[in-house]
Amino acid sequence: MIRHCVMFQWNDGLSAETKEAIGAALDRLSMAMPGIVAYRHGPDIGVNDGNFDYVVTADFLSKEAYLHYRDLPLHLDIIARLIKPNVKNRSAVQLEV
Repeated sequence: MIRHCVMFQWNDGLSAETKEAIGAALDRLSMAMPGIVAYRHGPDIGVNDGNFDYVVTADFLSKEAYLHYRDLPLHLDIIARLIKPNVKNRSAVQLEV
């Protein structure tokens, strides 16, 4: 199984409406994916200084399922329209679990 973890630091002043739109788009994305075992996302709970603002974790049955997700047009559209314009910093890792 492959776990994909990506963390975002939002641009300063990002509106609550935009954050909600990102969350809703990620919910729709997770329902459109074959090969997904688990998909979670949400804001940092704010107990440690210096953390990223938001995280997505996704577990896939195989590397091929992850690659399908990575290259899915709906995923790429969400990145282009909602994520990239609003992200100050991003970090990601994929690991075998």
